[in-house]
Amino acid sequence: MKNLFSNFKGDFFGGMTAGIVALPLALAFGVSSGLGPSAGLYGAIFISFFAALFGGTNTQISGPTAPMTAVSMVVIAGILGANDGNIEKALPIILTIFLLAGLMQIVLGMLSLGKYIKYIPYPVVSGFMTAIGLIILITQILPALGYYPKEDMEYVEKFKPRAEEIMLHTILKEEAAEDVLVLEDFRETIKRADNITAEDILKESQTLASSESSGVLGTLKVLPRALKQINWIELMLALGTILIVYGFKRITTKVPSALVALIVISGIAYGFQLDYRPIEKIPSGIPIPNWEIFSGFNLSALSPYLFTALTLALLGAIDSLLTSVVADNMTKTKHKPNKELVGQGIGNSIGAIFGGLPGAGATIRTVVNINAGGRTKLSGMIAGLILLIILLGLGPVASKIPAAVLAGILITVGIGVMDYKGLKAIPNLPRDLKIGPFKMSAEVMIMIVVMLLSTFWNLVYAVGIGLVIAALMFMKKMGDLTAIRSDVKPLRKEKYWDDEVTMPEHLKQSVFIKHIKGPLFFGSTSDFQQLANQIPAEATAVIIRMDRMQYIDQSGLYALEDVFVELINSKKAVFLVDVLPQPRYMMERIDIIPDLISEAHIFETFNECLKALRDKEE
Repeated sequence: MKNLFSNFKGDFFGGMTAGIVALPLALAFGVSSGLGPSAGLYGAIFISFFAALFGGTNTQISGPTAPMTAVSMVVIAGILGANDGNIEKALPIILTIFLLAGLMQIVLGMLSLGKYIKYIPYPVVSGFMTAIGLIILITQILPALGYYPKEDMEYVEKFKPRAEEIMLHTILKEEAAEDVLVLEDFRETIKRADNITAEDILKESQTLASSESSGVLGTLKVLPRALKQINWIELMLALGTILIVYGFKRITTKVPSALVALIVISGIAYGFQLDYRPIEKIPSGIPIPNWEIFSGFNLSALSPYLFTALTLALLGAIDSLLTSVVADNMTKTKHKPNKELVGQGIGNSIGAIFGGLPGAGATIRTVVNINAGGRTKLSGMIAGLILLIILLGLGPVASKIPAAVLAGILITVGIGVMDYKGLKAIPNLPRDLKIGPFKMSAEVMIMIVVMLLSTFWNLVYAVGIGLVIAALMFMKKMGDLTAIRSDVKPLRKEKYWDDEVTMPEHLKQSVFIKHIKGPLFFGSTSDFQQLANQIPAEATAVIIRMDRMQYIDQSGLYALEDVFVELINSKKAVFLVDVLPQPRYMMERIDIIPDLISEAHIFETFNECLKALRDKEE
């Protein structure tokens, strides 16, 4: 506790500044997600406080971030669509998924898996981050134009036939559950259908219209309609916000430009009593836990979203640990990755219980905290408390903020989150992959695939597909490299290793040497299995030098066994030189040593092997 207050003044100003910076983003992410501004604010409060308290990075400021919000947005839209757009009905399962993601992060930390996050390839991360930027940018075009599909009655009217079909289907399902024989008692169906009002049909049609126009593809579908119905006041508010966000940075970076834009444009809109759309009302008072997460828990309803929860957990882990590295570089400290994951998991779990969006370590807020003097966990806890005070004291005021202002802030976030470093590198990367008549870089291909699939299809599956492609590309390259470097030649045609120069001339004609340079794994076994066929009939012995083969997997092990059997059956003596511990252990487990290759044919050095060959001749 003493260490916690060792830098109180710096931590207070760091936390207060970070909390103020977080305010407009928290509100904007909440609105963007579909759960409303309060969800973003609650997430920022609880994640910031508890991730700091239990985490492993002293200066980390956590809360809803662009990547986490983009994935959450997809989850929320899907579950809302499955629950007729009823937020009260869908909220418990949405929050349960967020809670599960937090618990998964705790498990990841407890299993010490934080160190493995670094193995996610850069092209996958780059493509994903650029896609996040595009998703946020494109999906905020409609609110920036002041166009809301469910209020466009001409557009909503198109969905009435489908709305009636869905409502009739619901009636039939209810009757089936009640064992009503529809064909025999069709009057009951008609009776229930008569109870459906025009208002019910309109509400269902609006839900379908909102669902159809959500996401990137949905936005692009209705964009032509939006451009014909621009609300110029909303557009001016959004453009004014964007101009201030970028313009104020040129004056000073000490005051957050997003906060200045929020206050100035909201003040103008409210002060001049412009006819604008405010954000949803933010509830006043202390946040209340949503106990329906536990009382209404339904495993069967949750099971389709387990992979989504894992994606949120992994994404939050990556986001947080990358920010931790930035904090380490600035403060010359060393974070504890597994403890950080546990802290993030606790923060996300508690945030979900109180109805908050999931989040992660936020780079900009962390940098602001450090620059303002934050050095201990107290700074992150103070940031959360500052947001709580703002919620309790300024909730009614914040409810007057124009929705277009938050759309403008999010557009700048979308532009900023894209990975321009990766995009700029596209023309310069080597074109090592041929697809039909075209040549391109494998890394660029992975990045583009992840970016396009994430933007236009599914964020969750896109990352999985990107990881699989990256792994396959890596294995192919390693296999090709091992095969090229390990080509089988008689010694007289191959470049000598230093200790092979002294080999007698008469042995060079009959003894072949195999240099295995690199791991022997399933990506290189097909080339290795050609070994026996490449050795001519006059050869009497094969020396396999294994001092550069650090690793062998099960596929490589059985390929090695097949080659040894074939060589021995063709009356060729096999000698092994400098077998490293892991390959030797594997060969002993399936009795290649000593059943196929006896200890007498295994040597620590090439000179020892050469001496044995000479002794054998004598």
